[in-house]
Amino acid sequence: MLIACGTMFKDQKINIKQQKHKCVHHWTSFRRAVEEGLIDPKKAFQIGLRGGGYGPDDYDWPLEQGFHMFPAHDLWYKSLVPLMADIRRELGSTQPVYLTFDIDAIDPSYCPGTGTPEIAGLTTAQALEVIRGTRGLNIVSADVVEVNPLYDVSGGTAITAANLLFEILCSLPGVKYKQR
Repeated sequence: MLIACGTMFKDQKINIKQQKHKCVHHWTSFRRAVEEGLIDPKKAFQIGLRGGGYGPDDYDWPLEQGFHMFPAHDLWYKSLVPLMADIRRELGSTQPVYLTFDIDAIDPSYCPGTGTPEIAGLTTAQALEVIRGTRGLNIVSADVVEVNPLYDVSGGTAITAANLLFEILCSLPGVKYKQR
């Protein structure tokens, strides 16, 4: 990850806890990145958050640091195209961006194959709007995570993840688009 890079992540968890089980944990990764100066929290966008976390103050620290947080319930029944236009304006075309897409941001009725399902997530159409909305950003790193084949009995989660990864590849800098 680049120092002070813009970060956009789509996840149902906040991943910024001080600690979990008294240790560094995958839910503490973005907090560590902020504390170590690897990302600028004022350039970090979390889309599709839901669930209460594990403590009453789980959302306090990221808000105090300047994270932009968009809970799923604020996005229900809405197109995310305007939100993504705002994010593109905020980050610009030269700011290095790390895009991480946690499949659990999508409602488990679409993507049940995750270890952390939480109802009332985003739709697959909204997921496409987010990914396609990154076109024009300087994406330097990206991933799709939290797919768990043990819970993906129909294979639908893996298919969705593969399609989203393809869309991310199509959104990388320098890729030409044909308008239809």
